[in-house]
Amino acid sequence: MIKAKFLSNLLLSLIWVAITGTFTVQNFVFGFILSFFLLWITSTNRRENKYFTRIPKLIGFILFFLYELIKANVEVAYDVITPKHFMKPGIVKIPLDAKSDLEITLLANLISLTPGTLSLDVSDDRKVLYVHAMYVNDREEFIADIKNGFEKRLLEITR
Repeated sequence: MIKAKFLSNLLLSLIWVAITGTFTVQNFVFGFILSFFLLWITSTNRRENKYFTRIPKLIGFILFFLYELIKANVEVAYDVITPKHFMKPGIVKIPLDAKSDLEITLLANLISLTPGTLSLDVSDDRKVLYVHAMYVNDREEFIADIKNGFEKRLLEITR
């Protein structure tokens, strides 16, 4: 059902672009948003609502990841160009709420894509993720940042 709604949304977006005759990314995004609201208004089946909650969460997750990516880049770059280093490296054991292989893999990759952090290993029982971080001032705070940031938002999308 989600795939059908997404494909309908894409098709309506392409129709919008064709009708307006303006073939730009901005016009396509506007058409996607417009068709999303049209599909939402015309939706009557309660089971279809999953699509309408998942897309805004996905967009929010992408914006959150971009924010974290920029913040980590600035932090690492600042540490590199200043004479005093602020690094406190460490390996942190993060308990996982993510259960499936997809959820664990996505979480580990998102952590590794963020500068200053690297996913090292997952325990055999898949309940713990080991992460190396350049800035571990407080282990509990670092764990809470991962759990309440990446993992929480990722699980909202995948479940």
